Amino acid sequence: MPSIADTLQLIHSELFRDRLTELYGDGQEALSSQTERYSALVNEYSQRFGGSDVYLFSSPGRSEISGNHTDHNLGKVIAASINMDCIGVAEKTGDNKVSIRSITYNEDFTIDLGRRAENPNASGTYTLVEGILNGFEKNGYSIGGFNVCLTSDVISAAGVSSSASFEMLICAILNFFYNDNQLDIVACAKIGQYAENTKWDKQSGLLDQLACGHGGLISIDFKDAQHPVITNLNFEPVNQAYKLLIVPTGGNHADLSQEYSSIPSEMKAVAKELGAQVLGDLSAADVLSRFQELREKAGDRAVLRALHFFEENDRVDKQIKALDEGRPDEFLKLVNESGNSSWKWLQNVYSNLTPETQGVSLYLAVTELFIKKNGAGACRVHGGGFAGVIMALLPKDLVDSYTEYMKSFGVDHIYSIRMRKYGAVNVNLLLSDDTLSATARN
Repeated sequence: MPSIADTLQLIHSELFRDRLTELYGDGQEALSSQTERYSALVNEYSQRFGGSDVYLFSSPGRSEISGNHTDHNLGKVIAASINMDCIGVAEKTGDNKVSIRSITYNEDFTIDLGRRAENPNASGTYTLVEGILNGFEKNGYSIGGFNVCLTSDVISAAGVSSSASFEMLICAILNFFYNDNQLDIVACAKIGQYAENTKWDKQSGLLDQLACGHGGLISIDFKDAQHPVITNLNFEPVNQAYKLLIVPTGGNHADLSQEYSSIPSEMKAVAKELGAQVLGDLSAADVLSRFQELREKAGDRAVLRALHFFEENDRVDKQIKALDEGRPDEFLKLVNESGNSSWKWLQNVYSNLTPETQGVSLYLAVTELFIKKNGAGACRVHGGGFAGVIMALLPKDLVDSYTEYMKSFGVDHIYSIRMRKYGAVNVNLLLSDDTLSATARN
């Protein structure tokens, strides 16, 4: 049982530094900052809760590469877990209470599992935890009390899934403490989705939760909603020559649920006119065969969004093939095509509620000019869209000049993203039991 003192000693061990390298990269600055980050969180936990048997958990954010807004209609996507994450120090308790201290959002609250009631003044974090607890119970899994102190460097409201990262962290804690880690990634992802659907009234698919929970670069085929097919992809052909960058555009999507919900709603409206529940049960030919009728009944934008869905599915297949065959240039060409489809067909680069604000569109435009001038690279709207961040894949030797270039347009910081192979994990379990015991004894 790792005590506070044992855990602090563990964090400074060579083996733990090896795990940090796998999670965050091998740069000395990253290792030092993460060692300090974990140590500070353990000390914060000790001050808030005391504690005698604590465990470390980590859940990454995600980058969406292709398949923009297709998961909710049972399409195909390519996504990756990244080195931004939500980390927690947690301990199982016997008081039947879930107590959460969030450093990032300056929240401190307790949910009494035996006396749960609607809290009309609850924060978004509180309601998500409630939704997750309800989801575990609804699906026949066990819940119980625990304390957790957590912090996150996943950019909030910016398209890298800070909410899904948090959801998968809480799921990982409940899975370890009360379910012997018997829930697989899909089961945990569905509980996170259920929490967003019921507590935030957000019509999200499973992309964000699966990408955060699974780890690595993956493709996901949602054709079978109950059993999505997850395939690990080889990113080395692209990773050797290109760098993945996340560029803030000066806005966020915290208040754009109406815009996000319109996408699955409109796609499903087209499907319904064709006698199906979702577009995944149809083909582009079905839409084109009743083109004028669908325009009249579902609307022009809905038809465009439906056509985007089918084109994205085809692109994902082509991108998987390009990676398998070691053709990074073709992969990047298809990333650009996917981004252009999101911009023109899906129409999620700015909000129709505030068309005068188009940070994503502007920064995509100037990035496209940079890529055109230098002859290599790709860019696209990142995540849900409408506001937040864009993604750029650029040759490594152009990153510094691109950074300086974007500074001239008011971008203060560009995030250099590293994909990581681990999804939501109990970090202690990445270490062998023997090593953990030996560290505790020393």
